[in-house]
Amino acid sequence: MRRSLLFIPANSPAMLQNADIFQSDGVIFDLEDAVMLSEKDAAVHLLDNFLKSYAFENLEIVIRINQLDSEFSRVELEQIVSDKIDTLMLPKATAKNTNALSKMLDKLEKSKKMNKKIGIIPIIELASSVLEAKEIASVNRVNGLLLGGEDLSTDLEVERTEDGLELLLARGLVVLAAKAYKLDAIDTPYTKTNDEEGLNKDSSYAKKIGMNAKVCIHPNQIDTVNTVFSPSIQEIEYARKVVKAEADALSTGKGAFTVDGKMIDKPIIDRAKKLLDKAQRWGLL
Repeated sequence: MRRSLLFIPANSPAMLQNADIFQSDGVIFDLEDAVMLSEKDAAVHLLDNFLKSYAFENLEIVIRINQLDSEFSRVELEQIVSDKIDTLMLPKATAKNTNALSKMLDKLEKSKKMNKKIGIIPIIELASSVLEAKEIASVNRVNGLLLGGEDLSTDLEVERTEDGLELLLARGLVVLAAKAYKLDAIDTPYTKTNDEEGLNKDSSYAKKIGMNAKVCIHPNQIDTVNTVFSPSIQEIEYARKVVKAEADALSTGKGAFTVDGKMIDKPIIDRAKKLLDKAQRWGLL
């Protein structure tokens, strides 16, 4: 279950050491955009040594590798794939390279005698990737789709705007593909790191259309993102009413029941139970 994932440059020792103090659900140690070409080799060695020496609890460890066809990715995979990490984030994802990464992980996990199955979050940041979102979502190991708004806007040759109209269709297609395969739909970062009102508006919109998590590029974004993507007090109370009413109906042999004057059916019950599971996981009950 994810609400927030925080990007951390893999070549910053200070930020690596503080990765678990920010209250995000996961951290993305970035070997791609955050690291200059001249520092790629040093960054993967630094990250590898850090992961070997540091133990995280209740924090998803995600590594954004370089593009799979780059000169760096194979070295990164050989070095950092271990039981210390949970997920790999794949830039410029396509159905082909997502499948290829999954097969590489099959071999690496076997050769390294690992106990863990590593997940994949493909980044949907090309027009072609948006059109392939369903096929990408169906690949073994994929557990979430991330919309990469900045690169997608560049590929579309449009300006990245505050209201995000240029991403309207892509956001919807990513949500549909993710939810069709029971995956997390993860929204693109909000790039203004000191605009809490704008972040709240952007996150709230993403939640309304079906996104259930968002990537953060600065620690000061985490509280807002966690709040938006967490169940509200009102939602929790209503879910509790639904679950209690179902239990009462079952105990009395009733086949149908209402809550607050509204007929309750199985989809509403399932949604209520899932919401309470999330609230429990995030310590909101």
